[in-house]
Amino acid sequence: MFLKRFGPYFSYLKPVRKQFALGLGFGLISAAASGAGLPFIIKFLVPLVTSDDKPQGMALILLLSSIPLAFTLRALGGFLNAYYMAYAGMHVLERLRIMVFEKIQHLPLAFFHKNNVGDLMSRVMGDTGQLQTALVKVVNSLVKEPATLVSAIGFLIYLTISESEVAFMLIALATIPACVLPIRAIGTRILKKSRQAQQQAGELNNVLNENLSAVREVRAYNLETREINRFTAAVRKLFQLALKTVKYDKMLSPLIELTTAFALSFSLYVAVQRNISPEVIASILTALYMCYEPIKKLGGVSNTIRKAQASLDRLEYVLHTDDTVPEADNPKPLTAVTGEICFNNVTFAYDNEVALNKVSAKIEPNQAIALVGPSGAGKTTFANLVPRFYDVIQGSVTLDGVDIRELSKADLRSQIALVSQESLLFSDTIANNIRLSKVDATLDEVKEAARMAHAHDFIEAFEDGYETLVGERGSRLSGGQRQRIAIARAFLKNAPIIILDEPTSALDAESEHQIQAALEGLSKGRTVLIIAHRFSTIQHADRIFVFDDGEIIANGTHTELYQSNPLYTSLYDKQAKTALSTNSEPTES
Repeated sequence: MFLKRFGPYFSYLKPVRKQFALGLGFGLISAAASGAGLPFIIKFLVPLVTSDDKPQGMALILLLSSIPLAFTLRALGGFLNAYYMAYAGMHVLERLRIMVFEKIQHLPLAFFHKNNVGDLMSRVMGDTGQLQTALVKVVNSLVKEPATLVSAIGFLIYLTISESEVAFMLIALATIPACVLPIRAIGTRILKKSRQAQQQAGELNNVLNENLSAVREVRAYNLETREINRFTAAVRKLFQLALKTVKYDKMLSPLIELTTAFALSFSLYVAVQRNISPEVIASILTALYMCYEPIKKLGGVSNTIRKAQASLDRLEYVLHTDDTVPEADNPKPLTAVTGEICFNNVTFAYDNEVALNKVSAKIEPNQAIALVGPSGAGKTTFANLVPRFYDVIQGSVTLDGVDIRELSKADLRSQIALVSQESLLFSDTIANNIRLSKVDATLDEVKEAARMAHAHDFIEAFEDGYETLVGERGSRLSGGQRQRIAIARAFLKNAPIIILDEPTSALDAESEHQIQAALEGLSKGRTVLIIAHRFSTIQHADRIFVFDDGEIIANGTHTELYQSNPLYTSLYDKQAKTALSTNSEPTES
C-alpha cells in the first residue's frame, strides 16, 4: 500500500541516492549493534568477566573494550544515518515544493477563484513537509527498524538452538505479533483526524493572509477585535483537531509498552519454570526488548504514513488539476502582429453563470476600444479572453485571423501589455519592477520607459533613484506612483496590444491627469482595450462597446451612442451628475 501510494514520488531521491544509500547503510550498522550487540554482551561478556576464572590485565581491558566499541558503532551509525537522511530529506522537500509551485504557476485563473490563498500556502509549505517525512524518514525506519528486529530475533534463534529451548522461543516470538493490533486500530483514526487538521491549517493560513493583506481596512473600520476573534476561533479549532491527532499518535507507544510488559512477564515465567540459567534469561529478555522497540517505532511509522497520506491527497489535488487553458499541441508561429482581434459568436460562463452570450465583434489594428456597461455586464471577461486567461466555451477569439488557442500562450501574452486597476509591484527595486516586461532591458531603456510614463522625475527624487526598494506590494509608493511604474512597464514591453483595466479609478485628480497623459502616449499606434468605469478614461477611444447582461448591445462613438442608446446615456448622465455634484461641494477655508 505504501509503495503503491507513494511510489511515484521516490524519483525525487535519485539525485541524492548516494547519500540516501549511505544513510541506510549506517542505519543497518546501528541496528545490528542494537539488535544483536547488546544481547551478545549480556549473554557472553557479563558472565565471562564476573566468573571465578575471569581474564586479567590487558586481556580484561581488551575484552571490556568491546562494550564501548559496540556503543560507538551504534552511536556513530545512528548519527551518520540521521545526517545523511536529513540531507536527502531536505533535497526532497526542496523538489516537492518547487514541483507544486511550478504547477500552481501554470494553472488558469479559474483555479484561484475556487481555492483561497491561505490554503494553497498551507499545501505548498506544510503538506510537502509531511510528504517529505514519509518518503525519507519512513523508508529509513522501514529499513533500520526491521534490521534491528531481525538481528534480535536472530540472536533469539541462536540462543534457542544452543540451549535446546525451541518451545520457549516459539512462546516468546508468539507475543511479538500482539503488538501489531493497536497499530492497525489507531492508524485509521489518525488518517481521518490528520485530514481534518490539515484542512483547518489551510483555513487558518487564509485568515492570517486576509488580515495581513488588509491592515488599513482593519484599523479604519475598528475590526481589530473581530479579527482577533476570527483568528482565535480558527486557532482553537486547529488546536482541538491537532490534539486529537496527538492523542491517537501518542497512545500507540504506551499500548505497545503495556503489551510488551505482559509478554516479557509471561516469557520470564516460562523461563523460570523451565530452569533456564540467569545469564540466558537476561540475554533473552534483552533480545525480546530489542524486538519490541522497533515494533513500537514501526507503529509510529504507520502513524506518519497516515498523516502523509492526508497531505498527499491535498497535494495531488493541486498536481492533478487539469489545465482548462491547455497549450496547443503544435502551436503556430506568431510574427509581425498587427493587432486585429475578432470575437466570433463567443459564449463564456463561470461555472453555470453565463458572462458572455454569443458575442461577436471586430477590433481593427491600432484602434482604441472602450468597454462600458453596468457592473457584471461582461466587460472584464471580454478583455480577459484576449490573453487566454480563460478559454471560450463556444465560438473563437482570433488574433490576426489565427484562433488564439492555436498559439503558444507565452507567444500570445508576449504581444499584450496589461495595466490593471491595482497594479502589483514586487518587493524589489523600481528598476527591476519596470524590467518585469523585459528582463534584459538596460538601465537607459528603463529610464526612457519611465520618462514616457511621466515617472522619471519622482523616481529620481528618491535617494536611491531607480534602485529604491518599493516595499511589499509597492507599499512605499503612492497609488499614482505605482500606476506610473506599471505604465512604464507597459512602455518597455512595447507590445502591439494594450489592455487597460481602469488604471485611474482610484486616483486623485492630479495623478489621474498625469496618468491620462501617459496612457494617451502608450495607446498611439497600438490596439487598445479600455475597461471603463469612469467616462473620463474613454475620451480618446475610437469606438465604444456597450455591454449589458453578457452581450454587446451597441457600439459607436460617444456622440452616436449618447443619442441612440438609452443605457449609455443613463450611465454617462449619472456619472456626469456625480462629478458635477462633487466638484460643486464647498471646501473648508
